[in-house]
Amino acid sequence: MLVGLLALTVAAAFAGAAIYISVAEQPARLRLDDRALLQEWQPSYKRAAAMQASIAIVACVLGVIAWWQTGSLGYLIGAVLIILPWPWTLVAMMPTHRLLAAMDAAAANPQARALIVKWGNLHLVRVMLGVLAALAFLWGSA
Repeated sequence: MLVGLLALTVAAAFAGAAIYISVAEQPARLRLDDRALLQEWQPSYKRAAAMQASIAIVACVLGVIAWWQTGSLGYLIGAVLIILPWPWTLVAMMPTHRLLAAMDAAAANPQARALIVKWGNLHLVRVMLGVLAALAFLWGSA
């Protein structure tokens, strides 16, 4: 089933990008001083948000189509799991994001480090949802 395999592939791309952020990008940025940390986080977040949000929508739509075509519960579960980072981001992560985005990156901001650490911990939920979605799509395609 081509649509189901596409859903799996796109969800795996989402999970891979989320994992990369948590295991490579976030630890590397936390080694920077407070000013450089915020200067790196602000544009990085904008780029990643646009990429991951669109990937999640595509994977969700593909998962729903695959579920509709096959009736496989794995595709429906995967579609729900891959779109859950949207409400998680809007409800749980957005307050932290707004504080970080409003900070002046040219000025030293001692609160930035604690907020970016908090953001990284909240981001782990997106990692988990992406991995679980990919596994559900894999189950649906079995």
